[in-house]
Amino acid sequence: MQAKKRYLISLLTGAFLVLLFYFGRVVPGPAATGSRSRHGYNRPEQPWPHFSDPLQHLSPWDHSDTEDYNVHISPRQKRDVNSSVYKGKRCRMQSCFDFSLCQRNGFKVYVYPQQKGEKISESYQNILSTIEGSRFYTSDPGQACLFVLSLDTLDRDQLSPQYVHNLKTKVQSLPLWNNGRNHLIFNLYSGTWPDYTEDLGFDIGQAMLAKASISTENFRPNFDVSIPLFSKDHPRTGGDRGYLKYNTIPPFRKYMLVFKGKRYLTGIGSDTRNALYHVHNAEDVVLLTTCKHGKDWQKHKDARCDKDNAEYEKYDYREMLHNSTFCLVPRGRRLGSFRFLEALQAACVPVMLSNGWELPFSEVIDWNTAAVIGDERLLLQIPSTVRSIHQDKILALRQQTQLLWEAYFSSVEKIVLTTLEIIQDRVLQQTSRSNLMWNSHPGGLFTLPHYSSYLGDFPFFYIIVLWNCDKPLPAKHRWPATSVPIIVIEGENKVMSSRFQPYDSIISDAVLSLDEDTVLSTTEVDFAFTVWQSFPERIVGYPARSHFWDNNKERWGYTSKWTNDYSMVLTGAAIYHRYYHFLYSHFLPSSLKSMVDQLANCEDILMNFLVSAVTKLPPIKVTQKKQYKETMMGQSSRASRWADPDHFAQRQTCMNKFASWFGGMPLVHSQMRLDPVLFKDQVSILRKKYREIERL
Repeated sequence: MQAKKRYLISLLTGAFLVLLFYFGRVVPGPAATGSRSRHGYNRPEQPWPHFSDPLQHLSPWDHSDTEDYNVHISPRQKRDVNSSVYKGKRCRMQSCFDFSLCQRNGFKVYVYPQQKGEKISESYQNILSTIEGSRFYTSDPGQACLFVLSLDTLDRDQLSPQYVHNLKTKVQSLPLWNNGRNHLIFNLYSGTWPDYTEDLGFDIGQAMLAKASISTENFRPNFDVSIPLFSKDHPRTGGDRGYLKYNTIPPFRKYMLVFKGKRYLTGIGSDTRNALYHVHNAEDVVLLTTCKHGKDWQKHKDARCDKDNAEYEKYDYREMLHNSTFCLVPRGRRLGSFRFLEALQAACVPVMLSNGWELPFSEVIDWNTAAVIGDERLLLQIPSTVRSIHQDKILALRQQTQLLWEAYFSSVEKIVLTTLEIIQDRVLQQTSRSNLMWNSHPGGLFTLPHYSSYLGDFPFFYIIVLWNCDKPLPAKHRWPATSVPIIVIEGENKVMSSRFQPYDSIISDAVLSLDEDTVLSTTEVDFAFTVWQSFPERIVGYPARSHFWDNNKERWGYTSKWTNDYSMVLTGAAIYHRYYHFLYSHFLPSSLKSMVDQLANCEDILMNFLVSAVTKLPPIKVTQKKQYKETMMGQSSRASRWADPDHFAQRQTCMNKFASWFGGMPLVHSQMRLDPVLFKDQVSILRKKYREIERL
């Protein structure tokens, strides 16, 4: 009997094991070499990258695979979140964008009218105002290629006071929504405590996202646009310039690596910041965190909090930022961080520690030239890695941070326009910018590809004369002989802005601009052209003017007094590159050009604003035989416009109007004047090439 019982038990046990094996509950044999993903299939382990080259992108990391993340959300919940938000996850331009809408009127952007009673944040209003003030804007939805919601989608954190409720219903009720096709949605914050998923709270359909803190997992290449996280205080236009005033060789500062910010004791984003104290040495590596944030921080503080808080208070963040070679940019609760833009502006090379973050404008910006892309799992190797970077590379990295900051990130306007230009390049691929245009001075916003796709056509050797006055052209024999051809064209109309039209007949790079009352010798013109060949990106000429800030009137002033510096060279006697004609006509808004034409004034000031905004440099004044004279106008008995007090008052008004549109004062003062070699030297006049300039 006992034997039968043992036999029956063994038989039942064996049958049970067979059933378990059949249904996949038990896997016999050695462990599988892959890890099981949340989708249920085995995938090979991602190899940990070597950190010998700190400028290479590392393998993407999925924050949802961390232990802290999985404490709060189940695999099914994660799948539900991703499926609800990214139903169009496979969307690309070819599958979810209607190119035919852009063929009729080009790349035009329509902004929905703001609905009555809908609240809108200041940051989102700045975005909409930028679009409405850009050359892309159209008020006619029938002409639009791209649509932008007036509903505020920036902050989708349900705990935020800026959160817009019932957005799903409001979006679906829009008559032009069409499941989001050809729509662009801006977003800075998504998800909420404790998991901070990328859930926007409504189905975006086939809409494109311009999103901060977006992960590589959810980012749809060549469809979405990753934008930087910026604060509500980020300037709408203009913005401060970068802080790199001069290049020090070697390019080392007081600190090698710094960080100062919050430390999260638990939850997503806490791992890296909790471990920073292991690297901090209080000498050249200063990594400071504080637990003192939030209402209940004392309830959750750990044994290190008091010491960390005390150390945190010893250092001034701005002083650290401006005196460090590298700045650590670890992730926060979300992948993005305000520290990113702060480091760029300060010429402090960002060291990125946010695995899985799709960096801002990654489609066009080569971040290996401006940042160090690190790995959160290899935090302890960061100090030795940045120390190993050669000083030449450090200098190049710091210089590139300044180019990128000033070109794309210094204001909300530049962030928005960069987003639109990226999308336009996708739509109009035949005139899209090259990678070099995006990553070289002056940047993609000032390099309009429909001017030319050939880099050599941009600023830079022949002379063109644009004749735009009422007097007839001089006879051919009166034009001076030069070593290069001179082409003369007449303006089609007599408004002021017509002198800066990009006429098809202008095939040379250099444009010599002369007013009808200009008194210059051929020697002076030849010398100015010689100087321009060395500085083809600037305005080079003779009549100099300056600007100043009037404290009493609290506005910008314009002066023609001869002083020790200047910030403008008037186009009444100047040479500049023809590309600036194209920028003047296609980049500047019609409102500014209409103002110039109505006043018949200020076109030269506007051109100086434009060129200085592009180059971030002053014009160049050259020496001349005689003072630039504002003479009488031809046969007229009345005085020249230069002597008219109303004319001068108009120029004061123009200065402030232009500064308002540019978001600041782009003009740069200079005390440099270029003279010919041997100018005024006590040597034989026969040894001087430009001897005529010295004769009064």
